Amino acid sequence: MNNTVIVRDYIIPADDFALAGEASSSVRKILTQLGVAPDIIKRTSIAMYEAEINAVIHGHGGKAHVEIDENKIFIRISDEGPGIADLELAMQEGYSTAPDSVREMGFGAGMGLSNMKKHSDILNIDTEVNRGTIVDITVFFNKP
Repeated sequence: MNNTVIVRDYIIPADDFALAGEASSSVRKILTQLGVAPDIIKRTSIAMYEAEINAVIHGHGGKAHVEIDENKIFIRISDEGPGIADLELAMQEGYSTAPDSVREMGFGAGMGLSNMKKHSDILNIDTEVNRGTIVDITVFFNKP
């Protein structure tokens, strides 16, 4: 990629499941056009989609910032939602605070944070009750 850095910013709408996933879909297309390996595209897409959906469900929407350079993909999803009261508990597979209305649509199964961790090389979550959440996801093209 010749030291080129691609930067994209997206708005994640609150409670809009029709538009949910558009940012991660856009990033998937960019990575495909760049000729990134399919396994890296898949891991990145899953991790970003999960963070994006969490912002839609829990964070009153938010923002996605993506940087792609010759070594990695860095994604920051930020929201101003209620924050995560117990991050350790929230990281457990199957734990969910999604309302029934969201679960009835097929979301909120409690796999979001654990899937982010599983599919990223570096995952940092900065959250505080009543302040919101910032999720940083890094996926390396070649693991260091």
